[in-house]
Amino acid sequence: MADRVHPRNSPLSQPKPSPSAAQPVGPYVVKVPKQLLPSESYRRYSHYNRRETRRCSCCSFLCWLISILFVLTVLLGAAAGVFYLFFRPEAPVYAIEHIAVKGVNLTSVAFSPEFDVSVRAYNGNDKIGICYEEGSSFAILYNDARLCDGTLPSFYQPSNNVTVFEAMLTGHDVKLAAWDQRALVKNVATRSVPLMLELRVPVKIKVGYVSTWKITVRVNCDMTLDQLTEQARIVKRGCSYRVDPW
Repeated sequence: MADRVHPRNSPLSQPKPSPSAAQPVGPYVVKVPKQLLPSESYRRYSHYNRRETRRCSCCSFLCWLISILFVLTVLLGAAAGVFYLFFRPEAPVYAIEHIAVKGVNLTSVAFSPEFDVSVRAYNGNDKIGICYEEGSSFAILYNDARLCDGTLPSFYQPSNNVTVFEAMLTGHDVKLAAWDQRALVKNVATRSVPLMLELRVPVKIKVGYVSTWKITVRVNCDMTLDQLTEQARIVKRGCSYRVDPW
C-alpha cells in the first residue's frame, strides 16, 4: 500500500493562531493618586489652589471694607443732620471797620507801606463758639501786587458776640510795575483807590466742651479808599467768605 503525501500548501500544514494574537490590544487608563504624581505637577497643583484661596480672601476683605465704609458714611451723615437740626449753625459775618495808611510814597521807586486795619467779626450762633487759632495770614493787594502782610492774634469768640480785631500790616521795599504805579497815581488823584483784603485764618468750632478739628476760613474783602493816608475813608466795601472743612 502506497504512502499518502500531503502538499506543502495544504491548510492542514498552517499553524493555528493563538487566542492572544486574535484579540486587538486597546489603550489602558491608569489613575494615579495625587500623592504619586510627579513633584513638578504636584507643585503646580498646590500653587493653583493657594492662588485661588488668596483671591477669595481678598474679595471677602474688600467686601467687608466697603460695607464698613458705607456704614460709617451713613452714621456721619446722620450725625451731621442731627447737629444741624439741633444747633442751627450760622456762618460768621465779617466787615472792615477802619483803615489807616502810612508810608505810601508814589514818587519813589520803592516804598514801605503800613496799614492799620480793624475787622469786625459777628458770631450770631446761640450755642456755638469760635476759636481763632494761630497761623493766620492777612494781606492787602492792589490789582495783583501785594502791598503788605500781617497776622491776627489768637482769641476765642463766644456765641452771640461781636469782636473787632485789629492788625498791623507792613510791606518792605514794595516795587510796583510801571503800569500799576501809573494806575495807582491816577486812582489817588480821582480819590478812588480799589484794594483787596485777603484773610486766611484757621478756626475751631466749639460746642460746649467739644471742639472740632481746624477749619480754614477764607475771607476776601473788596474796598475802595478815597486816599492812602492816615485819614483814609472807606468809600465802598464788601466781603465774601469760604470755608475749607479739611
